[in-house]
Order: sequence, then structure tokens, then C-alpha cells
Amino acid sequence: MIMERQIEGARAFNRFYTRQLGLLDEGLHSSPFTLTEVRVLYELAHAPGQTPSDIAGFLHLDAGYLSRILKKFEERGMVRRERSSNDARSSHLGLTPTGEAEFAPLDRASSEQVRALLAPLPAADRQRLLNSMAVVERMLGREEEAPDARFTLRSHQPGDIGWAIERHGRLYADEFGWNEEFEGLVASLFGAFLQKHDPERERCWIAEANGRRAGCAFLVQNAESADSAQLRCLLVEPSARGLGIGRALVEACIQFARQAGYRRMILWTNDVLVAARRIYEAAGFDLFEEEPHHSFGHDLVGQTWAMDL
Repeated sequence: MIMERQIEGARAFNRFYTRQLGLLDEGLHSSPFTLTEVRVLYELAHAPGQTPSDIAGFLHLDAGYLSRILKKFEERGMVRRERSSNDARSSHLGLTPTGEAEFAPLDRASSEQVRALLAPLPAADRQRLLNSMAVVERMLGREEEAPDARFTLRSHQPGDIGWAIERHGRLYADEFGWNEEFEGLVASLFGAFLQKHDPERERCWIAEANGRRAGCAFLVQNAESADSAQLRCLLVEPSARGLGIGRALVEACIQFARQAGYRRMILWTNDVLVAARRIYEAAGFDLFEEEPHHSFGHDLVGQTWAMDL
């Protein structure tokens, strides 16, 4: 059941957001165009060739209202129409050079406005804000997309390992209250991987979603057995959870381990990491051993999971 305070909280955020960006001003960025008109211009600039019905459907605009906006643009010489070869009743739209010249300063002004909003924030806060925006977008407006179409996996590149260490330290502190001892452990594991990993037998994966790092994991040879691989440091950014990234990273590790000739695969985790444990179990790992320990400022139960390859 949705509580009244939740509804009011969402409405309060909406009022703050529209006021902060000046979305209620009669002319956006001191232009003769309203917010809706600028959104139509944006679609024409970034996705030329759309039909009026395409734009009306995407922006949830009444067809008559959109028609009046397009008429205004055409009277100013900003929009061109090309009759559809498949349907004589339809036309494809685009901006004329005049339209492009009108839109360009509006586009720059929007970018500068957002730059000014973000500039006072520390880098970590900026990233946290962008992550939160991605969560809102995903949860409220992108359910129809196929989950696996929204991210990619790649091998690590310079800078990725530093990011992975920082994100482990920050996220586990925020979500579980773990202290810097955990970040030190992660740094030592990633550091050892960078210094001496064998590319034929060991590998790190970085997940990207919407052009940003969204997760990571790496696989190394188990120090106690040349036939056994060990999965380490699985992490998924909060803004990207629910897309299947964790499952894809674990599956990439399993497939690579098999191709590299390992016969067994293990991992170590803690019982409080419920979401990760569900991924491991679904992938075919079995709980092999448990042991209480005091680490990272907390009493925990360490778990070793294993699977035969």
C-alpha cells in the first residue's frame, strides 16, 4: 500500500526538480519556446526521420497539440517534411539549417545549466547523484527493455582497478558499515592480480551500463590447487542492480574457467551478502564451508562456495 507520506515525498521532489531547472518558465532558457516545444526540437535534432506519430507516442503528446507545435516550427522555417515512400499519408520530419541554428544554443544552455548544478558537488557526490538518477529512470520508465540489452562486459583497462577498489570500499561502508580493513583487503587482492596475473588463466571483467562502469569481478588460480579457480570481488553498482549484471559476471567467470581447463571453482563470501549468495547458488555453486570471524569491524560468518566444472 502506498502511504500518503510517500506520495507527498514524490510530489515534493517533483516541485523541487521543476523549480531547480526552471521548467515552469514561460520560455525555456529565455527562448520563445516552451519546455514541450524544446523536447520536440530535441527529438527532431537527435533522431531525424521520425514521423509525427512516432514523436507523439514517445513524448506522450496529444496528436492535435503536436500538430500545432509542428505548424509553428514550419512557419518559422525550422522543420522539413519528406513524404513517406511506404505511406502517402505520413511524413518523416527533420530540422532545416534554420531549425538547427535555433536549437543549438538551447542545447548548449541546457548542458551549461546542468554543469552549473553539478560543479559545486564533490566528485563522489556527483557520481552518487547520477547513480540515483539512473535508478529512478530504470525503475519508473524503462521496464520494457530487455535486461541484458542494457549492459556490456569487457576486460579491464587502465583506471578500472582503482575504480573497483574505491567502489568496494565506499559501497560496503555505506551498505554494511564495514571499515577500511575491507578496502585494504580488496586493494591487496586487486593489486596482486595486476602485478602477476596470467592472461591465459586469469581475467578481470568490467560491466558497463549507459556508458558508465556498473560492476566487476575477476578470476584467478586458487593458490592451493592449479586445477581450481577462484572468483573474487563481485560487485554491482546500486544504480545497475536488477539488470542481470551480477549473474552475467559470474557466468563469464565460469565459462572462462572451463575454457582455461580448470576442474573446480571456489569463492569466499559472507552470509550477510544475501543477493550475491543467491546469484552463486543459481549458477550452480554449493555451500562448502562456514566459519565465524570478526573482520571489517563486525562479527560475520564467512562462507566458502564451490562447484565442479
